[in-house]
Amino acid sequence: MADVPDDAVEERFLAATGPGGQNVNKVATACQLRVDVFRLGLSPETYRRLKVIAGSRLTASGTLVLTARRYRTQEANRQDARARLTEMLVEAEKREARRVKTKPSRAAKARRVDEKKGRAQVKAGRGKVRLD
Repeated sequence: MADVPDDAVEERFLAATGPGGQNVNKVATACQLRVDVFRLGLSPETYRRLKVIAGSRLTASGTLVLTARRYRTQEANRQDARARLTEMLVEAEKREARRVKTKPSRAAKARRVDEKKGRAQVKAGRGKVRLD
């Protein structure tokens, strides 16, 4: 799912915070990626998982907003934002493993009961000593 159509993505460059010294005050290096999730053509299950992964970064109108300001250059931040988007989409594509119900065997149940009885005896032996 690495292919993201260009018409679904909008890039903006903002004044960043963080490393860069005075350069940070002059140049808009932070990259804000706005992705229209509905244009990606995701399956309903993938969209549901993406909503969970994105959390508050997904707006009510279906726009995913990613801001990258880790690096000092626009290009590095652009690549970082796109890499994070691809990572999110790949994670959303993964299907959860289906849980197979299992039932403990009769022997396992018996072992469990025996262990419980053994622990009960140990704890019973910790009580007050009575002199009869």
